[in-house]
Amino acid sequence: MWGGKSYAPRPIGGMINRDRATILLIEEDDATRTFLADHLTADGYDMLVADSARDGIRHLETSYPDLALVDVNLPDSSGLDLVSHVREADGVASRIDPQVPLMLLSERCGELDRVRGFERGADDVVEKPFSYRELRCRVEALLRRADRSRSGGRLRVADIELDTASRTALLGGSVLELSAKEFALLRVLAADPTRVFTKAELLRTVWGRRTVGTTRTLDSHACRLRRKLGAEGGRYVVNVWGVGYRLVDAPALVDERALREELVLAA
Repeated sequence: MWGGKSYAPRPIGGMINRDRATILLIEEDDATRTFLADHLTADGYDMLVADSARDGIRHLETSYPDLALVDVNLPDSSGLDLVSHVREADGVASRIDPQVPLMLLSERCGELDRVRGFERGADDVVEKPFSYRELRCRVEALLRRADRSRSGGRLRVADIELDTASRTALLGGSVLELSAKEFALLRVLAADPTRVFTKAELLRTVWGRRTVGTTRTLDSHACRLRRKLGAEGGRYVVNVWGVGYRLVDAPALVDERALREELVLAA
């Protein structure tokens, strides 16, 4: 057990095969923070660590972790308030992904405490002291669930339709010839079509890069994708100057839907 007075030996093996995920650990206690960071790193995760809500939010805004472990008792704020802050983010002005999986670590884990955590937006609540092996399994389960949510099913935005299982894209019923990265970029944008995705987010999600630097990779792919999607006169892959890209402007999407409704009524 860890988080109390008993300790667990370092686990050996047991990890699932997957790309390296990044975990943000926001934990006040030095010993617990070091223990979890060391063990999760040994198990193949890239770790970001913070000892306060302020530093944790900074990482959420700039590093875009795949999952965050949040101590309920932080020195400058409650972990519950941090969870609420994340879930209330718009993903644009705050630059926090409101959908990032969040696991609370709490010394108080009665029914009311767990319910309060879930009501604030936590995906899981783990009691201290905890079994490391159980915590690791819970982390893997949350990451699998988040990955399925991002990659499964069909997406439709105006005349664009994506089938993520077969990796095909249609525009007005016609197949689009897209490269693997163009498809991946379109899939990310289509998941939340009016949201502005920062360049750092897109480079990290599509290309796996941690820093923006001076690369023109994203801009060149966005330009080619825009040309292909604009074949039928649509305005897609909108460049939000100084921030990033979104798939479509909200007014344009609304106007197109209204026009379609008018055509159906006229017919």
